[in-house]
Amino acid sequence: MSIVRYDPFRDLRSLQDEVNRLFSTNLSRTFGEEGIARGAWNPSVDIYENKDQIVLEAELPGMKREDFDLSIENNVITLRGERRFEKKEESDNYHRVERAYGSFARSFTLPQTVQADDVTAEYRNGVLRVTMPKREEVKARRIEVAGESGEAKGARTIEAKAENVNTENQKSKQASGS
Repeated sequence: MSIVRYDPFRDLRSLQDEVNRLFSTNLSRTFGEEGIARGAWNPSVDIYENKDQIVLEAELPGMKREDFDLSIENNVITLRGERRFEKKEESDNYHRVERAYGSFARSFTLPQTVQADDVTAEYRNGVLRVTMPKREEVKARRIEVAGESGEAKGARTIEAKAENVNTENQKSKQASGS
Protein backbone atom coordinates (compact mmCIF):
# COMPACT_ATOMS: atom_id res chain seq x y z
CA MET A 1 0.00 0.00 0.00
CA SER A 2 1.39 3.37 -1.00
CA ILE A 3 1.24 6.51 1.07
CA VAL A 4 -0.88 9.29 -0.42
CA ARG A 5 -0.26 12.82 0.66
CA TYR A 6 -3.24 14.86 1.77
CA ASP A 7 -3.79 17.94 -0.42
CA PRO A 8 -6.31 20.37 1.11
CA PHE A 9 -6.61 22.33 -2.17
CA ARG A 10 -7.27 19.33 -4.44
CA ASP A 11 -11.04 19.85 -4.45
CA LEU A 12 -10.63 23.57 -5.05
CA ARG A 13 -8.36 22.94 -8.07
CA SER A 14 -10.80 20.44 -9.57
CA LEU A 15 -13.63 22.97 -9.13
CA GLN A 16 -11.53 25.61 -10.90
CA ASP A 17 -10.81 23.17 -13.74
CA GLU A 18 -14.53 22.45 -14.13
CA VAL A 19 -15.42 26.16 -14.21
CA ASN A 20 -12.69 26.86 -16.78
CA ARG A 21 -13.88 23.96 -18.93
CA LEU A 22 -17.50 25.17 -18.70
CA PHE A 23 -16.64 28.70 -19.84
CA SER A 24 -14.23 27.66 -22.59
CA THR A 25 -16.74 25.34 -24.29
CA ASN A 26 -19.98 27.34 -23.95
CA LEU A 27 -18.67 30.82 -24.69
CA SER A 28 -17.59 29.83 -28.17
CA ARG A 29 -21.23 28.96 -28.99
CA THR A 30 -22.62 32.35 -27.88
CA PHE A 31 -20.31 34.34 -30.14
CA GLY A 32 -21.35 34.80 -33.75
CA GLU A 33 -19.28 35.25 -36.88
CA GLU A 34 -18.37 38.81 -35.94
CA GLY A 35 -17.30 37.77 -32.44
CA ILE A 36 -20.23 39.57 -30.82
CA ALA A 37 -22.49 38.15 -28.14
CA ARG A 38 -26.06 37.83 -29.35
CA GLY A 39 -29.13 38.07 -27.15
CA ALA A 40 -27.20 39.36 -24.15
CA TRP A 41 -28.67 42.85 -24.23
CA ASN A 42 -31.72 44.22 -22.43
CA PRO A 43 -32.55 47.92 -22.52
CA SER A 44 -32.54 49.79 -19.21
CA VAL A 45 -36.03 50.74 -18.01
CA ASP A 46 -37.30 53.25 -15.43
CA ILE A 47 -40.90 53.04 -14.19
CA TYR A 48 -42.39 55.73 -11.98
CA GLU A 49 -45.83 56.97 -11.04
CA ASN A 50 -47.56 60.15 -9.95
CA LYS A 51 -51.18 60.80 -8.96
CA ASP A 52 -52.46 60.75 -12.58
CA GLN A 53 -50.30 58.25 -14.47
CA ILE A 54 -47.63 55.57 -14.56
CA VAL A 55 -44.67 56.26 -16.86
CA LEU A 56 -42.23 53.76 -18.36
CA GLU A 57 -39.03 55.05 -19.95
CA ALA A 58 -36.72 52.69 -21.85
CA GLU A 59 -33.30 53.50 -23.27
CA LEU A 60 -33.00 52.27 -26.85
CA PRO A 61 -29.84 54.00 -28.12
CA GLY A 62 -29.05 53.78 -31.81
CA MET A 63 -32.33 52.09 -32.69
CA LYS A 64 -34.92 53.16 -35.22
CA ARG A 65 -38.65 53.13 -34.53
CA GLU A 66 -39.03 50.08 -36.80
CA ASP A 67 -36.56 48.04 -34.70
CA PHE A 68 -38.87 47.52 -31.71
CA ASP A 69 -42.51 46.76 -30.91
CA LEU A 70 -44.67 47.73 -27.93
CA SER A 71 -47.86 45.87 -26.95
CA ILE A 72 -50.29 45.56 -24.03
CA GLU A 73 -52.24 42.37 -23.44
CA ASN A 74 -53.95 41.15 -20.24
CA ASN A 75 -52.43 43.99 -18.16
CA VAL A 76 -48.89 43.11 -19.30
CA ILE A 77 -46.89 45.63 -21.32
CA THR A 78 -44.21 44.05 -23.53
CA LEU A 79 -41.33 45.75 -25.31
CA ARG A 80 -39.48 43.58 -27.81
CA GLY A 81 -37.07 44.22 -30.61
CA GLU A 82 -33.58 43.72 -31.92
CA ARG A 83 -30.46 45.86 -32.10
CA ARG A 84 -28.36 44.66 -35.03
CA PHE A 85 -24.62 44.92 -35.52
CA GLU A 86 -23.97 46.75 -38.75
CA LYS A 87 -20.51 46.19 -40.10
CA LYS A 88 -19.65 49.25 -42.18
CA GLU A 89 -17.23 47.68 -44.66
CA GLU A 90 -15.49 44.36 -45.14
CA SER A 91 -12.16 46.10 -44.61
CA ASP A 92 -13.17 47.25 -41.11
CA ASN A 93 -11.13 45.50 -38.47
CA TYR A 94 -12.65 45.91 -35.02
CA HIS A 95 -10.22 45.80 -32.11
CA ARG A 96 -12.90 45.98 -29.42
CA VAL A 97 -16.68 45.63 -29.48
CA GLU A 98 -18.22 46.46 -26.11
CA ARG A 99 -21.75 47.42 -27.09
CA ALA A 100 -24.20 44.53 -26.89
CA TYR A 101 -26.43 43.52 -29.76
CA GLY A 102 -29.23 41.06 -30.25
CA SER A 103 -32.90 40.58 -29.69
CA PHE A 104 -34.61 41.45 -26.43
CA ALA A 105 -38.00 41.23 -24.75
CA ARG A 106 -39.02 43.01 -21.54
CA SER A 107 -42.46 42.49 -19.96
CA PHE A 108 -44.00 44.26 -16.98
CA THR A 109 -47.30 43.54 -15.23
CA LEU A 110 -49.46 46.64 -14.92
CA PRO A 111 -51.70 47.32 -11.94
CA GLN A 112 -55.47 47.17 -12.40
CA THR A 113 -55.57 50.95 -11.99
CA VAL A 114 -54.19 51.59 -15.51
CA GLN A 115 -56.49 52.50 -18.42
CA ALA A 116 -54.95 50.35 -21.15
CA ASP A 117 -57.07 52.01 -23.85
CA ASP A 118 -55.53 55.47 -23.29
CA VAL A 119 -51.83 54.54 -23.24
CA THR A 120 -49.59 56.81 -25.33
CA ALA A 121 -45.96 56.36 -26.37
CA GLU A 122 -43.34 58.58 -27.94
CA TYR A 123 -39.79 57.82 -29.08
CA ARG A 124 -37.33 60.68 -29.06
CA ASN A 125 -33.50 60.82 -28.85
CA GLY A 126 -33.16 57.09 -28.16
CA VAL A 127 -35.64 57.07 -25.26
CA LEU A 128 -39.07 55.46 -25.45
CA ARG A 129 -41.58 57.09 -23.07
CA VAL A 130 -44.85 55.26 -22.43
CA THR A 131 -47.52 57.14 -20.46
CA MET A 132 -50.29 55.07 -18.88
CA PRO A 133 -53.11 57.10 -17.27
CA LYS A 134 -54.86 55.85 -14.14
CA ARG A 135 -58.60 55.29 -13.91
CA GLU A 136 -60.65 58.09 -12.38
CA GLU A 137 -62.20 55.91 -9.65
CA VAL A 138 -58.81 55.12 -8.08
CA LYS A 139 -57.40 58.66 -7.95
CA ALA A 140 -57.17 60.30 -4.54
CA ARG A 141 -59.92 62.79 -3.75
CA ARG A 142 -60.73 65.22 -0.94
CA ILE A 143 -63.79 64.82 1.29
CA GLU A 144 -65.14 67.76 3.28
CA VAL A 145 -66.16 66.81 6.81
CA ALA A 146 -68.63 69.17 8.49
CA GLY A 147 -68.67 69.94 12.21
CA GLU A 148 -71.47 69.12 14.69
CA SER A 149 -73.61 72.06 13.65
CA GLY A 150 -73.59 70.86 10.04
CA GLU A 151 -71.80 73.99 8.84
CA ALA A 152 -68.83 73.75 6.50
CA LYS A 153 -67.13 76.65 8.36
CA GLY A 154 -64.16 75.25 10.21
CA ALA A 155 -64.68 71.93 8.48
CA ARG A 156 -61.75 69.56 8.20
CA THR A 157 -60.62 68.03 4.95
CA ILE A 158 -59.62 64.40 4.84
CA GLU A 159 -57.77 62.86 1.91
CA ALA A 160 -59.19 59.56 0.80
CA LYS A 161 -58.18 57.15 -1.89
CA ALA A 162 -60.88 55.10 -3.55
CA GLU A 163 -60.01 51.46 -3.97
CA ASN A 164 -61.05 49.10 -6.69
CA VAL A 165 -64.46 47.54 -5.96
CA ASN A 166 -63.14 44.01 -6.58
CA THR A 167 -60.37 44.56 -4.02
CA GLU A 168 -62.94 45.67 -1.40
CA ASN A 169 -65.11 42.61 -2.09
CA GLN A 170 -62.12 40.30 -1.73
CA LYS A 171 -61.09 41.94 1.57
CA SER A 172 -64.60 41.60 3.01
CA LYS A 173 -64.78 37.94 1.97
CA GLN A 174 -61.39 37.24 3.59
CA ALA A 175 -62.47 39.01 6.79
CA SER A 176 -65.68 36.98 7.02
CA GLY A 177 -63.76 33.74 6.42
CA SER A 178 -65.49 32.79 3.16
